Amino acid sequence: MKKLFSLLLAWSLFYSASAKAELMIDVNGAMRDPMPIAIAEMVATGGDAQSYGNQIREVVIADLERSGLFRVISAQSYIQKFKSIDEMPTFTDWQAINALALVQSAITETSPTELKIEFRLWDVFAEEQMKGQSFTTAKDNWRRVAHVIADAIYEQLTGEKGYFDTRVVYISESGPATRRIKRLAIMDQDGENHKFLTNGASMALTPRFSPNLQKITYLSYAGESPRVYMLDIETGRQQLVGQFKGMTFAPVFSPDSSKLLLSYAQNGITNIYEMDLKTNKSRQLTSGSAIDTSPSYSPDGSKIVFNSDRGGNQQLYVMNADGSDVHRISFGKGRYATPVWSPRGDYIAFTKMADGQFYIGVMYPDGTGERLITSGYLVEAPVWAPNGRVLMYFRQDRPSGRTAAPVKLYTIDLTGYNERMMVTPADASDPAWSPLLP
Repeated sequence: MKKLFSLLLAWSLFYSASAKAELMIDVNGAMRDPMPIAIAEMVATGGDAQSYGNQIREVVIADLERSGLFRVISAQSYIQKFKSIDEMPTFTDWQAINALALVQSAITETSPTELKIEFRLWDVFAEEQMKGQSFTTAKDNWRRVAHVIADAIYEQLTGEKGYFDTRVVYISESGPATRRIKRLAIMDQDGENHKFLTNGASMALTPRFSPNLQKITYLSYAGESPRVYMLDIETGRQQLVGQFKGMTFAPVFSPDSSKLLLSYAQNGITNIYEMDLKTNKSRQLTSGSAIDTSPSYSPDGSKIVFNSDRGGNQQLYVMNADGSDVHRISFGKGRYATPVWSPRGDYIAFTKMADGQFYIGVMYPDGTGERLITSGYLVEAPVWAPNGRVLMYFRQDRPSGRTAAPVKLYTIDLTGYNERMMVTPADASDPAWSPLLP
């Protein structure tokens, strides 16, 4: 099957470091000032190479600075100006401006349609190369190459996988408070390459990517009853999931994209079902008179977290993937909702409602270690970056009156540090973060 968002990109190891460098950001320690890093202007050769080089450099800078872990030193203070990728850094020049790391790069127009891009990452005080790579790519893919470079730098200096070469699907909202138009939209994680996937004729909610990036599942009001649908991103084909007689909602894919969890409401009772997408056969995982919803698989697919009011108010529960061994994991004050398992398996993120406030929090899968990382009038629906380091959610800071109150997407580090608003063409809610693109 054709790969989604195919990238004509050739990877090769450019150089290997002479020794293992020790320069590293401790992302799990106490927050400190961002690492000062220098990103030299790309050495350009041929045609439009300089223009592409400038744009790639700007995207790399924006990605790294947006993470909150890096401070890119102004180019006006740079002493050395590179003339070739093979030119060795004069480390004393970079030490003089207090750069801990240095990115050196070059770009060449190899044909009217292709570019060659090379970069080196240096530990300035150890005077060692930490990483080097070379790429050959179509000109149209320059932005993706920039995200890939930023991911490589991020991973080398933090020990964590990057998350810049990803996409976000969300609900774009517009119109008055009483007649909101809600439609599916998709964009790069930095807000670029924005595209609407539905026309707004029918309300859409709670989209989720398939792990193989080929489909999106979501709730649509297109028919007589709200139902779960699937959308093929490449072809635009939309199809109803299952033949349930009542309302289905809160869909989520299994880690291998072969199954779908969803909630099925009938006669005032809501239960969680699992549907095999190859056979279209479904099985009921929960039962009883409660409202069970918002399921999320563990990364290995062996367990499911969900919220339920079976104990009297909304709390979080974990069960085996076959529906057995259901046990409660949230015991704090207030109500809990929209749980989602971290891609690393180490945390479960959730929405909490207590004392008239909403919170985004995390806890360990056994319910211990609860930690609230942001709050507001309405903060809701956390989702994870694919590296399990950053959360995205939506925020509304006041109630709606005659006009709808602004609703925006935000990201925040797992530590509660570096909360940032994402720029979208209109109001935005219900985000979902893709895996790294293939």
